[in-house]
Amino acid sequence: MANKNILLIEPSYRNKYPPLGLMKLAQYHGPNGKKDRVIFIKGEDKSAQGVPWDRIYVTTLFSFEWRRTSRAIDYALDLVRGHANRVFVGGIAASLMNERFIQEPRWRGIRFISGLLDQAPTISLQLDQFEEEFYAEDILGTPIESLVPDYSILDQLGYQYPVHDAYFLYASRGCIRNCEFCGVPKLEGGLRETLSISQTVHEIKLRYGIKKDLIFMDNNITASSRFNEIMAEIVDLGFAQGATITRNGQTTKRRVDFNQGVDARELAKNERLMQQLAKTCVSPLRIAFDHLNLRKPYETSIRMAAANGLVSLSNYLLYNYQDDPRDLYDRMALNVKLNEELGIRIFSFPMRYQPVDLMDRSHVGSHWTRYQLRSIQVILQATHGVVSGAPDFFREAFGHSGEDFENLILRPHHMIFNRKWYQEEDGQAEFDEYLDVFRKLNITQKRILLGILSRVFFDLPDSPRLSRNELAGYYASEKDPLIRNVLNFYIPPTRDEERAIWERQKRTAEVNFGLADDEIVEDSVISDGLDDGGDIFDHRMHVA
Repeated sequence: MANKNILLIEPSYRNKYPPLGLMKLAQYHGPNGKKDRVIFIKGEDKSAQGVPWDRIYVTTLFSFEWRRTSRAIDYALDLVRGHANRVFVGGIAASLMNERFIQEPRWRGIRFISGLLDQAPTISLQLDQFEEEFYAEDILGTPIESLVPDYSILDQLGYQYPVHDAYFLYASRGCIRNCEFCGVPKLEGGLRETLSISQTVHEIKLRYGIKKDLIFMDNNITASSRFNEIMAEIVDLGFAQGATITRNGQTTKRRVDFNQGVDARELAKNERLMQQLAKTCVSPLRIAFDHLNLRKPYETSIRMAAANGLVSLSNYLLYNYQDDPRDLYDRMALNVKLNEELGIRIFSFPMRYQPVDLMDRSHVGSHWTRYQLRSIQVILQATHGVVSGAPDFFREAFGHSGEDFENLILRPHHMIFNRKWYQEEDGQAEFDEYLDVFRKLNITQKRILLGILSRVFFDLPDSPRLSRNELAGYYASEKDPLIRNVLNFYIPPTRDEERAIWERQKRTAEVNFGLADDEIVEDSVISDGLDDGGDIFDHRMHVA
């Protein structure tokens, strides 16, 4: 029953890593498996039209990409002319929101796969032998989760993933933690070991050539009982500290990246773990710092890293969960302090929390407001979500204290985005006038101001479309004269005025920290919805 037409669809969202689950499905169906014709597309690619597809697989990623994901599923249904039994949908969102997908009337009959494809193919894909579905007899075959990903399908896309020249693999699945904000417990369950990474690397190398880097998708590799063995395998595979690779006459450094981050609590308990990490060419070492209560183990692990020669560090900073703006500031400021003291380089990536089953980015934590969250995004937009540990840059960008930071994220957004213009160039007089008025507000008035701004920009019907005159009229209705005066500065410039600012101010469009694309954290600077901006069928687990 070979020569079936198999289509793999990844929705049109931007993402850093290729879809590992689809790559394994390609291996199952492709020339080393069932010998089917496998095509991979991204989004609603018209090249897929006019083909009698026997089966279509659609991957899903974040739940808040519901709109793009829905379009991909609808497109798959259209391609098979409504034969829903030919469409399979899996991945993170399909697992975390399985009932929501199943309950959608227009998708009745589609198979929504929850969790990993870690059983025999027939079972994992919910194939029906009585309906004589092709490959339904595959009840003893190797689980798709265990297959080597098929890299050849990536050549079919015009889209280039920022990280692609790498061995993508898992040394473990699941996690020992049960963090409420994370989807891993539901997706993968408790921690368990996987197959030998050496075997996986050798098979990838044999079939698809040597790769430069080694990317681990594990959620908590430091908790693995095989951690020391895994580190030894990494070194034996050619990824020891200082490792390089020469191709086409050019020599470049190799990298090991534990891209979901490592657990500071595990590292702080056992310095030998850090010593083993230091034997590899890990760069950067990503350590999660999800809340201020983790300060002690986090700081301990950073000091251990520095003592063992690991000076290129990165961390995830979860915010908009149970924290508040000062909690986020204190965590960023700690990294600046450690950079200065230890002579290391820590880049932070604030990661905005969204519930794992929410279909948009609308969640606002109990200690945050919509306006503050949007301000954070405006600040990070120019730097791809990077918070530099350089003291001067940090203090200029985020303030000298938690209070400075709170005042900063209450500024008019056009003054944040065009900061150089308003603080150093022709807009300085207006900015100084704003500060004079703003400084007269007490804490209660600032809270009222935040509430007004959040309602105007996010809660009022069609608020983004309010004209400048309508905004002025709304602000003029405020009874408190101090708040009313400061609100005048929140009327944004016209498009022509702002375009003139962009053209005239002498600033670069963005700050370059010298980070490669594969060091930038995926989704760290994604907007709040104002723009379109296993194996489960995808790779992404760390939802912080």
